Amino acid sequence: MRLISWNVNGLRACMNKGFMDFFKAIDADIFCLQETKMQKEQADFNFDGYFDYWNSAQKRGYSGTLILSKKEPIKVSYDMGIEYHDKEGRVICAEYKEFYLVNVYTPNSKRELERLEYRMEWEDDFRKYLKNLEKVKPVIVCGDLNVAHKEIDLKNPKTNRRNAGFTDEEREKMSVLLDSGFVDSFRYFYPDLKEAYSWWSYMGRARENNTGWRIDYFLCSQILCTKLKDAKIYPEIFGSDHCPVGLELK
Repeated sequence: MRLISWNVNGLRACMNKGFMDFFKAIDADIFCLQETKMQKEQADFNFDGYFDYWNSAQKRGYSGTLILSKKEPIKVSYDMGIEYHDKEGRVICAEYKEFYLVNVYTPNSKRELERLEYRMEWEDDFRKYLKNLEKVKPVIVCGDLNVAHKEIDLKNPKTNRRNAGFTDEEREKMSVLLDSGFVDSFRYFYPDLKEAYSWWSYMGRARENNTGWRIDYFLCSQILCTKLKDAKIYPEIFGSDHCPVGLELK
């Protein structure tokens, strides 16, 4: 079973940059998108062979998530049920027989860390949300988590120490989440692999020089480790400032 996650940084824009070529070639069973920046009714395209589930932000052209699934889920739910979190289209949960799949686009702490305090609240509430799901069945979480967890996960850790995505606070929340019973699937297979990134700034030829960050993840409940086959990053795929990441299950 193949799962793909990709922050497309605007799905309509990505469509004009080869999105469908990768989508058709990878032939994933489940394909999760973040930062779609659109409403479903704005789509002049469709995804043949897939059920589609959209969660769009109230603010048009902002945020948004989408799950595409070959198999119809048992149930699909949207958001966390917390009003002040649930306006930006950041969470979709699809229930399957053996697991819940949660597609998430975690809020960015922004420049000057103006949203860091809110981000800390989000992290705690999102972790509680996941642990409540886990009481029923195992959970797979995928998406743009907007944090490089360890120094190995970005090119320049020293100069980014107090920048959004690599603050001590954000990294600590990621550690707490993993310690609560989740596994970073990529590091499960490749604990010491360096220069494996999923996001590059558009500034300063960052992608050309591989000056990147690994901020896109597949996490899973520890009980699912026996079902993990491989985790992948696809840096050769363009179309966004992020590249796709993948998980293969037995």
